[in-house]
Amino acid sequence: MAKRSSLSIRIIEGKNLPAKDITGSSDPYCIVKIDNEPIIRTATVWKTLSPFWGEEYKVHLPPTFHSVSFYVMDEDALSRDDVIGKVCLTRDVLAEHPKGFSGWLHLKEIDPDEEVQGEIHLQMEIVRGQGPQKLRCTVFEARDLARKDRNGASDPFVRVRYNGKTQESSIVKKSCYPRWNETFEFELEESAPGTLCVEAWDWDLVSRNDFLGKVMFNIHGLQAAQREEGWFWLRPDQSKTRVDEGSLGSLQLQVWLRDETVLPSNLYQPLVQLLCREVKLSPKDHPVHLISLIEETTTAECRQEVATNLVKLFLGQGLAKEFLDLLFQLELRRTVEANTLFRSNSLASKSMESFLKVSGMQYLHSVLGPTVNRVFEEKKYVELDPSKVEIKDVGCSGLHRIQTESEVMEQSAQTLQSYLSELLSAISRSVRTCPAVIRATFRQLFKRVQEHFPENKHQNLKFIAVTSFLCLRFFSPAIMAPKLFHLREKHADARTSRTLLLLAKAVQNIGNMDTLASRAKEAWMEPLQPMVQRGVTQLKEFITKLIDIEEKEELDLQRALNLQALPVKEGPLFIHKAKGKGPLLPSFKKLHFSLTSEALSFAKTPSSKKMSFITLANIQAAEKVEEKSFGSSHVMQIIYAGEAGQSETAYLQCKGKVPPPGWKPSLRPGSWVTIMSSWCWPVLQCVNELNQWLSALRKVCLNNQGMLGSYHPGIFRGEKWSCCHQKEKTSLGCDKTRNRVTLQEWNDPLDPDLEAQLIYRHLLGVQDTIREKYLELTALGAAGNIPNIQSEGPGPASMPSIPPSASCWDCLFPGTPCHAGGLGALWFGDLPVAWVSPWSLALSSLLLQKSAFGCKPTPLSPFPRALQGPEPCPGLRSSAVPTCQESSRRLKAPLAGEGSRDIHVLVSWDGSLGPQDRQSWALLVPHPWLALGYILDSNIP
Repeated sequence: MAKRSSLSIRIIEGKNLPAKDITGSSDPYCIVKIDNEPIIRTATVWKTLSPFWGEEYKVHLPPTFHSVSFYVMDEDALSRDDVIGKVCLTRDVLAEHPKGFSGWLHLKEIDPDEEVQGEIHLQMEIVRGQGPQKLRCTVFEARDLARKDRNGASDPFVRVRYNGKTQESSIVKKSCYPRWNETFEFELEESAPGTLCVEAWDWDLVSRNDFLGKVMFNIHGLQAAQREEGWFWLRPDQSKTRVDEGSLGSLQLQVWLRDETVLPSNLYQPLVQLLCREVKLSPKDHPVHLISLIEETTTAECRQEVATNLVKLFLGQGLAKEFLDLLFQLELRRTVEANTLFRSNSLASKSMESFLKVSGMQYLHSVLGPTVNRVFEEKKYVELDPSKVEIKDVGCSGLHRIQTESEVMEQSAQTLQSYLSELLSAISRSVRTCPAVIRATFRQLFKRVQEHFPENKHQNLKFIAVTSFLCLRFFSPAIMAPKLFHLREKHADARTSRTLLLLAKAVQNIGNMDTLASRAKEAWMEPLQPMVQRGVTQLKEFITKLIDIEEKEELDLQRALNLQALPVKEGPLFIHKAKGKGPLLPSFKKLHFSLTSEALSFAKTPSSKKMSFITLANIQAAEKVEEKSFGSSHVMQIIYAGEAGQSETAYLQCKGKVPPPGWKPSLRPGSWVTIMSSWCWPVLQCVNELNQWLSALRKVCLNNQGMLGSYHPGIFRGEKWSCCHQKEKTSLGCDKTRNRVTLQEWNDPLDPDLEAQLIYRHLLGVQDTIREKYLELTALGAAGNIPNIQSEGPGPASMPSIPPSASCWDCLFPGTPCHAGGLGALWFGDLPVAWVSPWSLALSSLLLQKSAFGCKPTPLSPFPRALQGPEPCPGLRSSAVPTCQESSRRLKAPLAGEGSRDIHVLVSWDGSLGPQDRQSWALLVPHPWLALGYILDSNIP
């Protein structure tokens, strides 16, 4: 069982920002920090005081995190970047918004006394003796303190205050991981204040000392406990009052904190098997389908998330094609007008969007990448709309003549035709590089549309169905916003954005098969019409070849793909390996690295032979290196087991210029960014690249057995560690590893347990809605000849009646015969409680397992007290009914699993419950479409 937290972050826009440049504007971007560690950097929006970012991220992190902060910065090319302001959301604030925080927040000025981070290891105890009681405080060490000095470190000491008295520790020079091991004692007086304060400070010789954080202790609570020891989070000093709130502008955010408890895999198998069986059923043979019920009860706000979770789960089960094929059939069944097919944001449309991103992102990059890069590099002025042509943006075609409007539009059309021709050629050549599962899915889509609309007037519809996803929902959005699809690191400027928009419009017209409606909408696109018509022909030929894949070829391609170790991430990095003793000069060498599911390898160039590799199973940690070690804050270290079993470390730097041997930073006072800006991009420009590499490494090594719990963020130089000054190279690390802090990407390894948990949680949230919808459909005859009966008193409004020939009890268990079409009945005394099928127990058993693990049970529907129905089934009133002991054994059988405790769930036929475990009463009330459980305490009415 694992507890996981995730932050869904959407940085939307800013407004009313102050001007930081002499031009009266700013070049704003955002830095996102989790517990003061930079995790995300948005793109820079140039020359604006009201920037729009619209960037979304999802961060997985331990449940112990404290806060997330957003810093709005102004990028400067020649000097250090200016800080505009910040907003901070604590975990407690996010927990108060279970549906996520959304809104505008005023930016606040950054106060150095509030920019604290790190933890301190303390022991507090009350010492009793012959004399007065004493309060003893032992300060052991601290870790990850804020860097206050220009050398990238601090000179920390501790100040302990109690009852007007102050004691100080020794000063540890040039370390953010100091070790003191000092003890302070105070006489405990009853009339004294009930608070002890432990403060950390950075010592400065000339200027005033810098505040590093504090911890407050309540003496009365300590007297009750007598002793307290542990790591304590350093808190900021928030005693200062805030003025002029809103003068620095505002930031619009959406932040959603989600905590998940993921159980062992075997506990999700009943639910996963249930869903897999459902997608294999034909809608014709199974009128009321579970997938269709999920679709109809899923709101627009969560439909994309549900679709993504389902796609990932079925991809892991090898049933993504079958799942999407089922959605195609359900969508076609309710489509009347051909021109509305797949145009809504249905579960089918959202699932296909997610499927293409999860399975085809690498394919997308190979097809669009060259053309998009060319557009960014050429930066040509392109405009076809006469109302938007600006001659001044074009420049001169000669020494004495300015281009006319018609010449600008003619040149723009030629430029766009060149881009479009290159792009269409790349698409036409990409049949073999398209993943087999995508080709097979499009084949099913093509086939289903052709069967549903066989008329000659709809001959283009089957092609449009494919292009509606491939072009309109995949290629075109990526062309318009390449940053969001990781095609580029930065947003496009205004000129490039317009070119990309026009190119995307042309692709959309081709995807629509050049319909009259698309022509009439924007008549000024007419100059591209010949190229669009040729593109339609090319695209039809491409689709015909794309879907020409047989089952055997699909399996062969998939098998070959499984045998091939595809790169998870690749790109240039600078490497330095630390070996032996002596001074470590920051000499790095540029190499091309490739990370697969098997190893991290590197070579001189992407096409050259691999020089060396590190097997993933040997990796023990992937962490950041503190800035002062190499004069750069974007260096990471990979700790791995060498051939002889000893730990070795590889230091890798992301992009930027490399400091030459013997280089030392030249800094001016107060410049916390100059260390980077002298040689590299502006500070934190490489934040995304560094964190993407760390995330990729951590995710592929997630299940490694030998992962470290601590590490040294510095380097071993001059016979000691630069971080904590320990002299043993093999000494225990001074900082905790962050193996669980990762950024979510579309190409992440599949996590079937997490996806099953997310789907399970969604089903529990909409269980009443699904139940009502099912009963509504069965009442309309969608489920066959099952009539309804009405209830009296609390409980469900209606319940399916029981067929007299049903085999009741055996239907609770998989593999037993059932004579009611998979339905059985669970009775409470003489009252029919619910219909039961073998798979309805899946959710119930999972619910009970969660209770067994000590999780807080989810509130569920109340137990139906009184139901009016026919006479009880003879099978339940006969002597063949199992005894309570036998019933308990059989009911517990499907619940048995790793870590489950012995829960007795008994339903006796005299109307009473007879538990043998007084700690937990549980009554299962399963339903054909949803397991309704009712967890009771020991006071049963």
